[in-house]
Amino acid sequence: MKKQLPVLNTDKEAEDFIGQADLTEYDLSSLTPVRFEFQPKERSITMRLSESLLEAIKEEAGRSGIPYQRFIRQTLENAVHPKR
Repeated sequence: MKKQLPVLNTDKEAEDFIGQADLTEYDLSSLTPVRFEFQPKERSITMRLSESLLEAIKEEAGRSGIPYQRFIRQTLENAVHPKR
């Protein structure tokens, strides 16, 4: 049986753990992919959406664990630049 990952409260604790741990000994099934955004956004736009579409977007964004505006932007980016 694999070990559970420890709770790491700071970046320093995480760096130290990763630096010395053999991750093959740990259960990594609870980890989820994370996408960081570093580039500032250059333009702002206004869109009109039906209430039902906006609610569906918000629900899907909630399931993905991200704000709905970021979800819309990522969906558009994936449509224009697939597999990025």
